[in-house]
Amino acid sequence: MNIEKMLFYKKLIALVFPIAIQNLMTALVSASDALMLGRLNQTALSAVSLAAQVQFVLNLFFTALTIGTTILAAQYWGKKDKDSVEEVLCIALKLSFLISFLFFIAAFFFPQILMQVFTNERLLVEAGIPYLRVVSWSYLFMGFSQIYLCMMKNSGRTTKSTIYGSSALVLNLLLNAVLIFGLLGFPQMGIAGAALATTIARAVECFLTIFENLKTGVVRVRLNYFYSASVRLKRDYYRYTMPVLANELVWGCGFTMFSVIMGHLGSDAVAANSVANIVKNIIACVCLGIGTGSGILVGNELGSGNLETAKKYGSLLCKLSLLAGAVSGLFILLSSPLVLMFTTSLTEQAHTCLQMMLYLCSYYMIGKSINSTVIAGIFCAGGDTTFGLLCDAVTMWIIIIPLGAFAAFVLHLPILAVYFLLNLDELIKLPAVYRHYKQYKWLKNLTANQQ
Repeated sequence: MNIEKMLFYKKLIALVFPIAIQNLMTALVSASDALMLGRLNQTALSAVSLAAQVQFVLNLFFTALTIGTTILAAQYWGKKDKDSVEEVLCIALKLSFLISFLFFIAAFFFPQILMQVFTNERLLVEAGIPYLRVVSWSYLFMGFSQIYLCMMKNSGRTTKSTIYGSSALVLNLLLNAVLIFGLLGFPQMGIAGAALATTIARAVECFLTIFENLKTGVVRVRLNYFYSASVRLKRDYYRYTMPVLANELVWGCGFTMFSVIMGHLGSDAVAANSVANIVKNIIACVCLGIGTGSGILVGNELGSGNLETAKKYGSLLCKLSLLAGAVSGLFILLSSPLVLMFTTSLTEQAHTCLQMMLYLCSYYMIGKSINSTVIAGIFCAGGDTTFGLLCDAVTMWIIIIPLGAFAAFVLHLPILAVYFLLNLDELIKLPAVYRHYKQYKWLKNLTANQQ
């Protein structure tokens, strides 16, 4: 192995390992919600999985803002322009505060309407209302923490970012057990306990990031940049972030439509799909870590003007993502007996559906790994954010959703057939993604003409 490759892997491991750990902790908290609420009853599990779709949509906005932040911050950090990095941080925070407040208003004051979007079963709607009202407060804390944690990753503090985020998630995990089941003298709160645990953990995470901002001199929130950020940087931020936001909404709302379709196939379909998604999220941690790390790694090289090095890094990352996807799919197959052993509270039909879903979703991981690395990482690192929007708009809304809805509501195909069709989206993209990658439109230094 030559020195250049050794340096690449050293940088990648330093980025991917902490990010993967934090992704794993996030997935484990979701898993704990499912397993603990599943021990209460299937209704609690299904209701919370549907109510959590609201935060899933909110996370789409946060994802777009953090990708937009990474596009500029990674390149300016590679250029060693700290002032511009701090301006980008404040631009992102202003948008994040506004979005999180709007979601808080919707979830706190109109939870019934939100639940009725995802299901028409009265018991699930009523069970989800208290969850949304309590968890809505966590959205306000996330408005600061998610953006600042992203900036920490882009400014050489990836490990510390992981420690802060993971500490809050471990707290969430412990509070889930205490508040859901009423341990250590606390009342048994069930669904509301899961929501309160999430809110407390997010509050702690927010206070940790505020503390980091106050004590460090690496990258700080400077109030004057809230009012006087560079017009050029604002323009660039919106230019690169808006297509990503549109892409996230197109993909995410499409993914939410998958839950809507499954939600109208009955509680058994909802419960099985919820557990299958949690398993996919846990197994995908390394793949998503590679995707996030690739955006920072390639962006640093592009911002430094090392275009050939960035191109070589892109090639290595593509190969690595293919391997990671194949290993992840295999791991889902190997872990399925363990998952089934811990979900015995499901009905017989839901349990059978889950078993087959785990087998079916293993193929999904290869496409997910490659697309996360290439579309959300490499392409965005060079400001190439429009392709992902076009790709997902066609794949999700012209092909997959109409096909899934037709299969479910017109042909009345079995649950597993519908599930198979809905999980083809990541594979369908691959030929177009490969062709676009080879055009190298993403190989750009966005800071080259900036003073």
